[in-house]
Amino acid sequence: MQLEIRPDPAEVGRARRWARSRLEGSGIEADEPLAETLILLVSELVTNAVVHTGCPAVLRLSLQGAAQGCATVRLEVADRSDRAPVPRCVDGDATGGRGLALVDGLADRWGWSSEGAGKRIWCELDRSAQSRGASAYGSGASAYEGLAYEAV
Repeated sequence: MQLEIRPDPAEVGRARRWARSRLEGSGIEADEPLAETLILLVSELVTNAVVHTGCPAVLRLSLQGAAQGCATVRLEVADRSDRAPVPRCVDGDATGGRGLALVDGLADRWGWSSEGAGKRIWCELDRSAQSRGASAYGSGASAYEGLAYEAV
């Protein structure tokens, strides 16, 4: 499943609505922690793509096996910018700059790779980890604590 994203901040809300609609009938309930975390990750990755690259992007969501209760949900955002995500430090008063730090803290795994003339940023959530009582807002300290990231 994929959604074309225009380089417009209003697309973030559309991406969240699209992701929520993909959850319907997947076996993942809208109010379970995995769904809430997934929607937040969609917001962060799509925001990074539209705000920091100014390029169109493609949001992909893989929910295969979600109904079995132990699937891995994969979220990907591919854009046409070849610039890598760059860590940056922000102070406590900054209103932005924490997107990929949130992804690092919430996802079970994440990364990025070059793809043609652009890049793909991805993250995965393990449904079994969520259902065993992991918080919707991550579990444990991040190796990147204190850093924020900007996908540029």
